[in-house]
Amino acid sequence: MRLRIKLSTMQIIALGFIIIIFIGACLLCLPFASTNGSVDFVDALFTATSATCVTGLVVMDTGTEWTLFGQIVILVMIQIGGLGFMTFAILFLRIFRRRFGLKNKEVMVESINTSNLARIVSITNKMLWGTLIFELSGAVLLAIRFVPEYGWGQGLWYGLFHSVSAFCNAGFDLLGVETPFISLVNYADDLLVNGVIMALIVIGGIGFLVWDDITKFGVRVKRYSLTSKIVLSFSAILIVGGALLMYLTEYAGKDTGLTFGQEVLRSLFASVTARTAGFNTINLSEMSEGGRLVTMLLMFIGGSPGSTAGGIKTTTFAVIFIYTFAGVSHKQSADVFGRRIPDGAFKRAVYVFFTNLLLVVAGTFVISCLNPDIRFSSVMFECFSAIGTVGLTVGITTELDTVSHIVLILLMYLGRVGSISFATVLFEKRARPAVVNPKERITIG
Repeated sequence: MRLRIKLSTMQIIALGFIIIIFIGACLLCLPFASTNGSVDFVDALFTATSATCVTGLVVMDTGTEWTLFGQIVILVMIQIGGLGFMTFAILFLRIFRRRFGLKNKEVMVESINTSNLARIVSITNKMLWGTLIFELSGAVLLAIRFVPEYGWGQGLWYGLFHSVSAFCNAGFDLLGVETPFISLVNYADDLLVNGVIMALIVIGGIGFLVWDDITKFGVRVKRYSLTSKIVLSFSAILIVGGALLMYLTEYAGKDTGLTFGQEVLRSLFASVTARTAGFNTINLSEMSEGGRLVTMLLMFIGGSPGSTAGGIKTTTFAVIFIYTFAGVSHKQSADVFGRRIPDGAFKRAVYVFFTNLLLVVAGTFVISCLNPDIRFSSVMFECFSAIGTVGLTVGITTELDTVSHIVLILLMYLGRVGSISFATVLFEKRARPAVVNPKERITIG
């Protein structure tokens, strides 16, 4: 008798990420995956989780401690994690001319966070072709800088690796061959590298649903969906506002020895990369407390729904902001771009916001108790980076104990799958109570 287990779409997605992480960790434990021939399983699991959840936090320098095989495994996990494993499952179905069934479509809809079941095949095709075009274009442009420095073979590989890592908002880099864990600090004033990396981060982070509107309607923004309008407007506000705040906290009125243009470029890159990308062109351990706060806020908000980015998402932040403004100004409804935001969207936004915030508080508490010698703000920074799947660090990742690494693994996983989605997986089959309790007013504020 065959045992048939029925899984919901969210259970398939949650379990799928776990399987990919476990397979990746096992591959990274192989003797020829690392330069020293032996890797602790927790370190391999941490790296596999960080890659699959497109985070970028590392306990081993990617460029020096992993062989070419290990780096390829990491890159594949980044690509799968960035686009979602269901995208690749559907790609193989199409290659082998297998039927694209209703269940596959339902899982794909949940995977990229859309409600358009009818057009899911078209959206998936645009995702795959768009990803291929943008990543290859980025690889070629980055190779222009890397090939003269590292030679053809290594230069082309560096171009491809960093292009995929940037587009998927992962933040993994191979530039530790010069100085371990240095990221893009040596290219802080390089317009080509900065421009390409920032462009890839933004394109990958605005979401595939926005791509769909852009390809269908071009510059006719009025015809875009409300989601796309909110994503594009709030993304622009966060990038420009974040850059301005970074400039004010890190450079304004200080003798940095840099030109104004260099300060602006570094501030802009810090703002863009904090939105779940994980690259850095400045030494974060020397960042001011104000700069850390700005970065944590940007990491917590993250990218947009249906994208390669993490965080609570720009739409979540936008809905809470719009509802708060409507309440303060005594408006009857929360309106934006000529549309009213439904109450259900606000409730879900609040759930996502506070669930992720509570996870950060819990993670910070546990890690701080286990590592009392590390600054509290550094630990909180690390937890915000993990839950937002960002990968920025002030340099404490390698100093943490095994239990702290496991806490960060859980935060990265929940940040990628979605804390609310994971909670749904655990409780979705529980029956609703037959009796609903009566309402009673409560004083607020």
